[in-house]
Amino acid sequence: MKKLFKYILNTIPRPLLIKLSYYARPFLAFSMRGDTYMDPIDGKTFKSFLPYGYENPRENVLAPATLSLERHRLLWLYLKNETDFFTSNLKVLHFAPEQAFYKRFRKLKNLEYTTTDLNSPLADVKADICNLPFEDNSYDVILCNHVLEHIPNDTKAMKELYRILKPGGWGIFQIPQELKRATTFEDNSITDKKERAKIFGQYDHVRVYGRDYFDKLRGIGFEVDEVDYTAMISTDEVERYRLAKGEIIPLVRK
Repeated sequence: MKKLFKYILNTIPRPLLIKLSYYARPFLAFSMRGDTYMDPIDGKTFKSFLPYGYENPRENVLAPATLSLERHRLLWLYLKNETDFFTSNLKVLHFAPEQAFYKRFRKLKNLEYTTTDLNSPLADVKADICNLPFEDNSYDVILCNHVLEHIPNDTKAMKELYRILKPGGWGIFQIPQELKRATTFEDNSITDKKERAKIFGQYDHVRVYGRDYFDKLRGIGFEVDEVDYTAMISTDEVERYRLAKGEIIPLVRK
């Protein structure tokens, strides 16, 4: 079952995978039920999670029911335990809405919730992140996670995010990041998809972010907190929720 699912994840185009997953999830969740690991997003427990990844698949990271990964579960825990996201009246813009969150956030009556993306079938507004159709100072909260690594002109995208965020507003802009790397790496001369996947993690990524990512956001005008939420919870919780220890949540404010 795991080998088959790994093959499916790595070969089927993502829009089709999203549609297929609605049918596959109940069967996967039932076959893998147990008590060892918990997905905090839906509270269900499993004997193991599924593998996920392109070049070097990570074992035991994809929750069978919500299809959440480490970063999704980390973000959910942080939003729930450390912010007013689930309780205050907030105008929220969510880029490239993750399947694990989309319906759950949509149901929250405290949120005025809008999704946007250039290609996602889940998006309310089809838009280019470098040229957004929203007014200045529009949103209390912006979620833009694992998007900027796909954008050739990430500086322009960051400026647009800053423009539409309200003064006093906040956002979370997660990215795949190598924390041991001081500076971000880009090389547009690498065009072979397999080589790009090997170097950048995915064929459609255009850079590998280093620790200078936070300073780039500060240079745009954001205040940035580098939140290591895994250091704020127990080691047992990190393992039970299958989080990536040391992953940083980039919390930005305007």
